[in-house]
Amino acid sequence: MNPELHIDLASIRAAQARIRAIAHRTRVMTSRSFNAEAGLAAFFKCENFQRGGSFKIRGASNFIFSLSREELEHGIVTYSSGNHAQAVAIAAEAAGARATIVMPHDAPRSKVEATRAHGATIVTYDRYRESREAIGRKIAEETGAVLVPPYDHPWTIAGQGTTALELVEDIPDLDALLAPVGGGGLLAGCSIAAKSLHPSIRLFGAEPELANDTYLSFEAGRRIEIPVPTTIADGLRATQPGEITFPILQEHIEGILLVSEEEIKEAVKFFFSRLKIVVEPSGAVAAAAVLFRRLPPGVERAGIILSGGNVDLELLATF
Repeated sequence: MNPELHIDLASIRAAQARIRAIAHRTRVMTSRSFNAEAGLAAFFKCENFQRGGSFKIRGASNFIFSLSREELEHGIVTYSSGNHAQAVAIAAEAAGARATIVMPHDAPRSKVEATRAHGATIVTYDRYRESREAIGRKIAEETGAVLVPPYDHPWTIAGQGTTALELVEDIPDLDALLAPVGGGGLLAGCSIAAKSLHPSIRLFGAEPELANDTYLSFEAGRRIEIPVPTTIADGLRATQPGEITFPILQEHIEGILLVSEEEIKEAVKFFFSRLKIVVEPSGAVAAAAVLFRRLPPGVERAGIILSGGNVDLELLATF
């Protein structure tokens, strides 16, 4: 593999063409009641309706579909708490490659079962004591499998950027775009796509207060590592922004908005009760930031990425 490190609109458009056969062009929804509470016009990019239930299929399939047949024959390995795991399993199955997924033992059951359903082999680990990166690298070294990073790779970032490419094409007059931040792949790719198409657009990330590594990194001007977060937003439990993603965010993002656990739950309940759609806690973080008015003044039309909808029903019942 020798991926081009530079990520631009051309590479994101190439990714869009590469993944068209497997990734859906998801709908954009609106809500008058949300707009009334948030004080602006919101446009929701519904990646909860995406193949595999999240935006992750975009980056995973762009990466896997960029590999040679010889590389695919050695298999695929990755690490993920759930959504990237499912995406890699789906894309590897489509490409005819074996997939091994390193998942925390406390990953949501629905995500584990969905990953296994696509033929992947699952290796569990303790996220509080073991390094998933080290386990993934060891498997790759022992088997010759290609390691597919969940966010910190140009192919992954370009694939995730197709989310904003579609949104800005569908709603070209946005003042701002918001996405949740875990490792930063989604927001990094989307920031490149959005700024390329709409240079004046304002870009924001959103994080749980309990998983504020990117917020702290922005404040410090360098990558800060935090202990494993305990947030309900299980897809945003990264402990440090990516080595590749963070400089991209520094270049394009205006700020990181923080929300509480209760505000995340309220956003999930809003979508379920008002729009009749299921959005997982991680996927609702950016919407929560808008709903509870964390945006600075001057934003009248905001694009909000609902990044996924994979949540255990047992957990949803507790909200």
